[in-house]
Amino acid sequence: MVCDRCIKVVRDELQRLGLDVRSITLGEVVVTGTLDSRRTGEVKEVLRQNGFELIEDKRTKTIERIRHAVLKLVREERQTNDQPAKTSAFIARELGQEYQSLSALFSTMEGMTIEQYAILQRIELVKELLKYGELTLSEISYKVGYSSVQHLSNQFKKVTGLTPSQFKQLVRNTRKPLDRVSSSSETSRDPQ
Repeated sequence: MVCDRCIKVVRDELQRLGLDVRSITLGEVVVTGTLDSRRTGEVKEVLRQNGFELIEDKRTKTIERIRHAVLKLVREERQTNDQPAKTSAFIARELGQEYQSLSALFSTMEGMTIEQYAILQRIELVKELLKYGELTLSEISYKVGYSSVQHLSNQFKKVTGLTPSQFKQLVRNTRKPLDRVSSSSETSRDPQ
């Protein structure tokens, strides 16, 4: 789940199944009681029908927590702090684990580094801000945590194949849903 609308859909669907949802946040739902295998199957199916999946494996849960931490860093922390947190330190602090092991797990399971994933998420945010058209490229660069407009432009072109100006001129929407940012077409590109 990557947005408030996702949370609402999951809450509504689980309540429709008769479950008492005690709390729900991005990536985690707490219900009263325990679920037997039949109820777990029902939950899996209703989640699948809505484009979600039930994560039960510990490694997969950790990957999902890393993804959410990256989203938090890119979408919230970088926009509220004058000094953006370093990705590795932020992820380690958020998950309460050593970054090296998190990085190795993420790379093994996702086929890219956490830094590459963070870059892809930052570029998606830049695309969004460019589409709004309310900020200059310099303001976007600062807001998203790039050291300069040139750095942003170079990275944007490496990831998208377009300059920010070319992207702005496109009529069709090229943004991806946040949960699909790690497509294989962009994973092979160098994030530098």
